[in-house]
Amino acid sequence: MRKSILMICLTAVTLLAVPSLYAVSPNQDMVTNESGEYILPELPYAYNALEPHIDEATMRLHHGKHHLAYVNGLNAALKALAQARETSNYDLVSYYSSQVSFHGSGHLMHAIFWKNMKPNGGGVPTGKLAAAIDKEFGSFDAFKAHYIAAATKVEGSGWGVLGYDPMGKKLLVMQVEKHQNLFVSGVVPLLVLDVWEHAYYLNYQNRRADYVKAFFNIINWEDVAQRFEAAQN
Repeated sequence: MRKSILMICLTAVTLLAVPSLYAVSPNQDMVTNESGEYILPELPYAYNALEPHIDEATMRLHHGKHHLAYVNGLNAALKALAQARETSNYDLVSYYSSQVSFHGSGHLMHAIFWKNMKPNGGGVPTGKLAAAIDKEFGSFDAFKAHYIAAATKVEGSGWGVLGYDPMGKKLLVMQVEKHQNLFVSGVVPLLVLDVWEHAYYLNYQNRRADYVKAFFNIINWEDVAQRFEAAQN
């Protein structure tokens, strides 16, 4: 009986540790290989395509090293939990559960981040997303100011996030620390900005605010709008 309860808890941890895992499935952000392991998604553009706003060297390091580390960390943690079930040894269940949360959230956030950007992006959203932003924040300019301030002032490492709350049916701007801390449960991430130093330090050094402002020149509002539509269905 105790073993069955522990197995149920492990399954729940795996499914719930990553914010809104199922909400992003229409966009296929967290893809797997034939063995069911998570894999690093390819970028939808060249490494130098976002210059001058994000440089090629940063993109290569960020995608090929940092994001890959989260993919590998997630797979390793899930394998360790599977082994725990096979051996009925749950001594490290808390550690590996936290690793699923950290690396799984890191993988998901980065997978969304790459698609949230495109060459020659920027501008303003249109349609239902624009209307929702106006309704919730008063205007696009008010939203932009709020988002820039929130992302710039994240303590330490983390993310600026525009999310959709399906319960309250409203948009929220959030500061997420690390990849998973301070995240509002159930909120679907629509627009995410990585403000860990590895995301900008080669080009911007300690000028995080300049990096956050530059992000608005490469936002893929079409991708954000698709996520908003999917989150409401």
